[in-house]
Amino acid sequence: MSIDAIDRQIISATQAGLPLTPAPYAEVASWLNLDEATVIARLAAMKERGIVRRIALAPNHYALGLVANGMSVWDVEDGEAERLGALVGALDFVSHCYLRPRALPDWPYNLFAMVHGHSRDEVEAKRREIARLLGPACRAQDILYSTRILKKTGLRLKNAEG
Repeated sequence: MSIDAIDRQIISATQAGLPLTPAPYAEVASWLNLDEATVIARLAAMKERGIVRRIALAPNHYALGLVANGMSVWDVEDGEAERLGALVGALDFVSHCYLRPRALPDWPYNLFAMVHGHSRDEVEAKRREIARLLGPACRAQDILYSTRILKKTGLRLKNAEG
């Protein structure tokens, strides 16, 4: 998949987020000497092609009081991992969920699910709910709690040219 110079400029202009204005796409368009319809159409086309995954709000969970944040890790049967991952990812308290290769022998986990809560007890209750959902396909589990935010951004293009 490739993008042209205009798509790259739009990505570069919006990669830190849309401006908080009544007409954010119009503002981005004015920065790039484009019209609003072009920005909207190109973002939609990039989303359709899978270049842009989503356009959404990214609330600061710490500011919302969700200060207990744990990446739950699961060792699930490979043949069930995709199906079970989709079920876990659909839970309303899981912010993101993905499959990763194991790093044996030290790291047997292949399913990851980020869980947020107001307390560790709340996160642990949610982790127990995931464990019930995974059932006997889950052979081991753990959780890694966040202690501070080091980076809270998506992909950043080096510059508009390349």
